[in-house]
Amino acid sequence: MTSAHTGTEELATAIEEGAEALLAAQRPDGVFDYGASSLRSTLATAGAITALHFADPGGAPDLIGAGADRLRRTQNEDGGWAMVPGLPSEPGPTAVSAAALHLVDPAGNAEQVAAGRRWLDDYGGLEAIPHPEVVLWCRQFYGFAGWLAPSQMRRFPLELALVPGLYRRLFDLRLPMASALGLAQTRHRPLTRLQQRLARWAEPKALLCIRQAFEHEGSAGSWSEDAWVTGLVCAGLARAGLAPDMVEAAVGWFRRTMHPDGSWASTPLDAAWTMYAARGLLEAGYRDHPGVAAARELFVRLQQHRPFLAFGCPPGFWGWSGPNGWPAVLETGEIISVLARSPGTGQEQAIAQGVAWLSDRQDSRGSWGLCVRNTKVANSGPCPMTTAQAVDALLDAGVPAGDKRIRRALRWLGRAQLPDGGYESVWYREHTMGTAAVLETFVRCGQTGSTAAVRARDWLLGARNADGSWGDGHGAPGTVEETGWAVSSLLAAGEREAAADGVRWLLAARLPGGGWTPHPVHEYVRRVSRYANPGFTHGMALRALGRFQAVTR
Repeated sequence: MTSAHTGTEELATAIEEGAEALLAAQRPDGVFDYGASSLRSTLATAGAITALHFADPGGAPDLIGAGADRLRRTQNEDGGWAMVPGLPSEPGPTAVSAAALHLVDPAGNAEQVAAGRRWLDDYGGLEAIPHPEVVLWCRQFYGFAGWLAPSQMRRFPLELALVPGLYRRLFDLRLPMASALGLAQTRHRPLTRLQQRLARWAEPKALLCIRQAFEHEGSAGSWSEDAWVTGLVCAGLARAGLAPDMVEAAVGWFRRTMHPDGSWASTPLDAAWTMYAARGLLEAGYRDHPGVAAARELFVRLQQHRPFLAFGCPPGFWGWSGPNGWPAVLETGEIISVLARSPGTGQEQAIAQGVAWLSDRQDSRGSWGLCVRNTKVANSGPCPMTTAQAVDALLDAGVPAGDKRIRRALRWLGRAQLPDGGYESVWYREHTMGTAAVLETFVRCGQTGSTAAVRARDWLLGARNADGSWGDGHGAPGTVEETGWAVSSLLAAGEREAAADGVRWLLAARLPGGGWTPHPVHEYVRRVSRYANPGFTHGMALRALGRFQAVTR
């Protein structure tokens, strides 16, 4: 298929209307904001009412009641819950929601709880959940509800806090939550005499980790501005009878942030929405648009110049939310790429500081994960897709492909390839986007003909659906996000004909008046809970269409 078959005018119209739809969501401060409704999650609401039950049951019955009512209203007809209401039921949100409802009002919620537990029994129970970490959290909630004895709940080895570096590598992003729940276990779970002694020694260090994250965010009452994360930390501290100032602040934060419908939200994604939206506009020919300039200025403001002590991270990073968010390689890499591709010179210092931070965070094996070097947490890395995005950021910032950092990353990517030629992704539905990202990185580094690149290209070509779209690579229907990334990667690899079929599908998938429908391809918890990101959807479609337009003119 050539550009004539797609229609030059149709392509131009799709780009223009898609850009207009995207820009309509941009706030004056530069954020592409799709509203908190897309992130009002079941987990966040269940976590909030659980924390309030333990932290302030007498002072927050209105909040607890409103949250419980929200969970009852958003239960699916089959008895389960999804992370985002309206989607098919998922085991993690179902287990947590049923336990939370039983905890706060066993009699009043008996019908909903029974339906949820029936759904989970039909699913295969907690043991069938394909993620051991999710099983661990669900068992914690079962313990809260009295469905498991404290001795049946997996112990958080608080004594590891005595070795901070190892503690970070073993828990990574979950460090504040694991610390708080571990502190609660010292009061509620049977421990040996040695474990009790070690826990007493470790308690100040575990509390320090929690407080460092709390204070980094301005002591406003939340952790990662996420009601799920904050709920776990607050519940743990309240059950341990520790840090009353942080518990009180969390209760106040829950009161301030509950939505009128009784829900709470997961972390705001200001940076994550905006970085992909801006990248799409840049590649679609909107390099000099005021909206791109506003996003560029936003990113310069959002860069953090204080270390994130809880995770041992130096300054110079970006997170997925605002100016006090938690550090992330993925966002830091993508934002560096946007800044490097944007016009102007006012962002040069921010780029240099971001590159230094990325370089510091590279694992000894050559990969990148979420933010903690050499993490042992599977759901935080090492991640092939994150590694590819970090390498792309270095390339965009002017680091040559022969640089030691990049060579080490490419060697690791060669070893990380799956037997079928595909690549994993921690934060996006596997395996199309992970494979597409890594293939393009190989191409950009001059390794198009390498064995790993050829196998990745062949996997991507073989994963294409009959209608020209891409889904997860394993038979799922096509999505805009996966098709957009596959098209962009194949164009970089010179596979124009296959890319053209994807472009045709993207053009046919447009909504009336412009834009595309978001799909839940983002992993909140890998393989268990997903959500959609409209900024990503539109950005990936525009990136693909803009690249196709550029090569077919």
